[in-house]
Amino acid sequence: MTARFTVPADHPCLPGHFPGRPVVPGVLLLDAVLRAAAGLGDAPVRIRRAKFAAPVAPGAEVEIRFESRAGGRTGFTCRCGGTTVLLGEL
Repeated sequence: MTARFTVPADHPCLPGHFPGRPVVPGVLLLDAVLRAAAGLGDAPVRIRRAKFAAPVAPGAEVEIRFESRAGGRTGFTCRCGGTTVLLGEL
């Protein structure tokens, strides 16, 4: 499954994160992963691990890809403009 999302440049969390070079907070990226993962099944979803690999600029489109893994786990990779920005496991 693949999902896409964008954090608009006028999102209320962006002022001050960081002045002069705004960056989408990691908590918004993780929230988008959880929201997209809610469509994967009926069971509650929790993040087992996550690694932030690169910053995401406001207004950039992020693609989330999910893949099934052993033990009933699901891996996820978030990419922005061809760059992996977040990866982890549910």
